[in-house]
Amino acid sequence: MSYSKHRYRITVTPIETDGKQCSGRCTIEFEQRSQYNWMRQLESAQSQRRLSCNDDASVVVVTGLLETLAESTARPDSPLATLQPELDQLLHKLQQLQVTD
Repeated sequence: MSYSKHRYRITVTPIETDGKQCSGRCTIEFEQRSQYNWMRQLESAQSQRRLSCNDDASVVVVTGLLETLAESTARPDSPLATLQPELDQLLHKLQQLQVTD
C-alpha cells in the first residue's frame, strides 16, 4: 500500500472563549499520508447531506487517521497491537457512515 499519493497537514488550534485563536505555543500540527483522497471523500459525504458539514469533515479525517493507526497496529511489535480488534470495529462503523446510498 503506497501512501505517497496523498499527503495532508493537520493543524489543531484551540479557539479562546472570545473567538480568537490562542496565542503562544498552542497549535498541534503534523503530517499524515494516506492512500485515500480525503477531499473527494468529503465532497461525496456532503453530497449525501446525512450529517452536518463539521460532522462530515470529522468523520472523513478521523477515519483516515484511524486507518493509518490500524495499519501500524497490525505489526506484531507495535505497542498498539492490542487495539486492533476495536479499531477494526470502529473503522467499519465509520466507513458505513460514508457509504453512498
